[in-house]
Amino acid sequence: MGEAFIVAIDFGTAYSGYAIGGKQDQLSEELMITAVNGKRMRALKVFTESLRYLKDHALNTMNELTCGRTFTASDFTWVLTVPAIWDASAKQFMRKAATEAGIVRDLDRNLYIALEPEAASIWCKQLPSSAFLDENSTSATYTLQQKPGTQYIVADCGGGTIGITVHEVLDGGVLKELHKASGNDMGGEQVNKNFKSCLKEIFSDTLWNDYERRFPSELRRLMYNFSVLKGMDDDVEFRCPLNLGILAQREKPMENYFENVQGVSWDEGSIVLSRAKMRSFSNESLSGITKSLKEIFKQDLSIDYLLLVGGFASSEILRTHITEQFGARCKVLCPASGQQAVLQGAVMFGRNAAVVASRKSAFTYGIAVSRRFDASRHKAEKKFTSERGDCRCRDLFQTLVTIDEDVGWDETRDLILPPPDRDTTKVRIGFFRTERINPLYVDDWGIEKLNSFDVQMPDTTRGLDRKIKLQVKFGFTEITATATDVDSK
Repeated sequence: MGEAFIVAIDFGTAYSGYAIGGKQDQLSEELMITAVNGKRMRALKVFTESLRYLKDHALNTMNELTCGRTFTASDFTWVLTVPAIWDASAKQFMRKAATEAGIVRDLDRNLYIALEPEAASIWCKQLPSSAFLDENSTSATYTLQQKPGTQYIVADCGGGTIGITVHEVLDGGVLKELHKASGNDMGGEQVNKNFKSCLKEIFSDTLWNDYERRFPSELRRLMYNFSVLKGMDDDVEFRCPLNLGILAQREKPMENYFENVQGVSWDEGSIVLSRAKMRSFSNESLSGITKSLKEIFKQDLSIDYLLLVGGFASSEILRTHITEQFGARCKVLCPASGQQAVLQGAVMFGRNAAVVASRKSAFTYGIAVSRRFDASRHKAEKKFTSERGDCRCRDLFQTLVTIDEDVGWDETRDLILPPPDRDTTKVRIGFFRTERINPLYVDDWGIEKLNSFDVQMPDTTRGLDRKIKLQVKFGFTEITATATDVDSK
């Protein structure tokens, strides 16, 4: 039944501001995060309870609409979207949170992790031409549908992150990743932060911090109203929140706060932001997006389209800027339902995970092995004598896949490993990654240990004449590894 029903959860801006998979705080089970009121809580708890609420809400809604039939989480395949820039540990964190939230059971395979821009790409690929708007907001006459050879970029401009993927349409409509998923943390929330900084400049840090602490609900309404206005390429006017005005007027007349702040004025209860001021809030985000896209256009690719999706893509300022920067190189398009592209594509991904036929490896991945010692190549301090009596070299990096290598979505890299000693009953396999092409040792510069697991080899009867079969899948959205003792299975 799980294959018949798909539920997708797009966490959206829940990610923003912290823990962007290594870009800021590393997502881990021990990570603590701090609320505006100063209270601290484990990030895992926050994410778990958020997912639990979304899961319960989805199930309750479906149960109410199905004439008495009761569904449980195990009846569905769940798809959880994450930013493209999140690394393996962050994805594993989300899987852990989903498990604790009761979405799936431990080791349950009914959960897919989908990359946000990749999900958006899957959705955009099948849209008819009438579903796209060009830079002049008129119906576009372009389509990606089933046209082999078409190359396009999808920039998922969300709240917390900008995620970018590059795909080529292959025969049969499946996709090939041409450039590993990339991006930055310069999404729409950065514009919100700059807006808040402007209000701090107007009212002072002390007054603003007091307001933020005492009236969080009113502040949320203010930020929501700003999110509706922030993409307008024009002067913007909005009512000053009641409690902010009360706090401010206790110190001095409202007009006095605006005397020395450029691009901002007071008009009978309203705050007016000039067009130039509104644009300035987006400068950092626009610069970050432009930098990431320019890196892609440096590659030997033939990009036909650049698609802008996500909530921030509704910004007129953003769309105009991207068209000015890249409109001469390719057609810049925006789906009319761009805000839903990630969620809709995640459902399609859950139904057919093979739609992205191959991906680029983000790193060079490998494991630690030993080989016969070669004095001309190996360090003397790595030399040791094995039980067989031959000289070996330890800590060698055995490459499984190389950075930027094309890997099929269901392809495995296989390796046969012997036990280190005759009486070994447990072998620990450690996994490492690097941006280098051909490292020699696992403890060289630029090498990071990802994780490890133990393989039990209980039967020592055959001594060194035993084998472990290691199979690792790199071409999916998560790396999975299986190691099997050939004798005991």
